[in-house]
Amino acid sequence: MKYLGPAALTAYAASITAANVLTARYGLVPVAPGLVTTAGTFAAGAALLLRDVVQDTLGRAAVLCGIAAGAALTFATSPALAVASAVAFLAAEVADMAVYTPLRDRGWARAVLASNVVGAVVDTLLFLLLAGFPLTAASVGGQLVGKLAWATALPVAAVLTFRQVRRVVPRHSLGT
Repeated sequence: MKYLGPAALTAYAASITAANVLTARYGLVPVAPGLVTTAGTFAAGAALLLRDVVQDTLGRAAVLCGIAAGAALTFATSPALAVASAVAFLAAEVADMAVYTPLRDRGWARAVLASNVVGAVVDTLLFLLLAGFPLTAASVGGQLVGKLAWATALPVAAVLTFRQVRRVVPRHSLGT
């Protein structure tokens, strides 16, 4: 468990970088019928989830370090995307933290789902605007589908399922 924080921080910075590199390389891609998203949306959605793990294990300052590291790594690929990403992630982080922190004591899943909705909306609108992508129903909707359905709801469901299995199945039968 002592390695969870550093691993989450590394994955957080890597997901920010991956989101930007994928977006720089592939631009907009279809995500659902009639919806498009930036190619890095799934990685950006994972970053929103990882952000909460980093905050829980290493604190808020580490989250800011992860954003800075992701932007710095992105800068070599696309300075414009690095700036758009950093601004969007910082604003989303403030919004996300305002929701996640007070809800955390009421349960991890509740806090993650609520904060990711807020963070995803802020990140989506700012990133698309600053990166020069169109703000249309198809692009905003596509970003939110990617971040909330595929990159937030599915991982949260997987974690909750794993936790439930761990509670039901005795530890010795799981090989621990």
